Amino acid sequence: MPRILLSLCAVLSGLLTIQVYAQSFSTDVRSFDDMIDAGTLKVAVYENFAPYSFTVDGQAKGVDVELAEQIAQELGVNLELLWVVPGEKIDDDFRNFIWRGHYLRKDIRADLMLRVPYDREFSNRRNELGELVNELVVMFGPYQRERWLTVYNSRRIKSLETVGVFQYPPVGVEDDSVPSCYLLTAFAGRLSSNVKHFVSPTAAFAAMQDGEVDAVMAMRGVLEWLLSQTNNAQLKKSEAAYPNLGQAIWEVGMAVHESNRQLAYAVEALTEAMIADGRMQALYDKYHLSYEKPEMYQ
Repeated sequence: MPRILLSLCAVLSGLLTIQVYAQSFSTDVRSFDDMIDAGTLKVAVYENFAPYSFTVDGQAKGVDVELAEQIAQELGVNLELLWVVPGEKIDDDFRNFIWRGHYLRKDIRADLMLRVPYDREFSNRRNELGELVNELVVMFGPYQRERWLTVYNSRRIKSLETVGVFQYPPVGVEDDSVPSCYLLTAFAGRLSSNVKHFVSPTAAFAAMQDGEVDAVMAMRGVLEWLLSQTNNAQLKKSEAAYPNLGQAIWEVGMAVHESNRQLAYAVEALTEAMIADGRMQALYDKYHLSYEKPEMYQ
């Protein structure tokens, strides 16, 4: 057989393998009717991620937990929470918990996943072959806008109008995070010697309370939650701008398998109603968090 035909056969065989590979995972996905008939909705939430999803004395708490409860109630089914540990990339989480299942436990697959990026450019990313990176996933239903925030000790720092102040006092960030990368490189690296790394925003916040650092940069929701758990009036939120940060504000939504758009339509209608009638705002108020509506609802 000519080499060109052999190459074409290899390509076609590869495409067929990919198609069969994808279909083999699609057949195991529960349909919307299957969920209703079974009386359960399996929702993936990130573990140990206060104020969005965490446990207190074995009881599930958090914005995303209560949102999942509300969705299940509106659908007339019981909620089954799947507590998941984030992978290196969100693509790993989609693979492990939406369309394939984790390699250790393939029975752990969610019908719905919360707190995923809602961004058209992100959703339409393609690999080097021109294929959609997450073709088996539908990202939909934005329900919150998130942003970066800095909290500082006003006894140590009089005011914080720009992050350039960190040429002098130390600031805490989470390891391998956007704030870490940003502060290490901002202002031509002049802040880098004062950037201190911790395993989590919670650890960085505790270090600030102990006087080890004078400020912490992390996600707004996380820092507002931590502020609500302390009585230290000297800790203040900063309105400082973050020049050249890139995406300082982003929207948070949900994800389902691409074959389960019926569930997506139903859930999006429910969350849209919650945003419109104020229930979403009340949910964030309960956890002492600022709430910004997604752009499409403003």
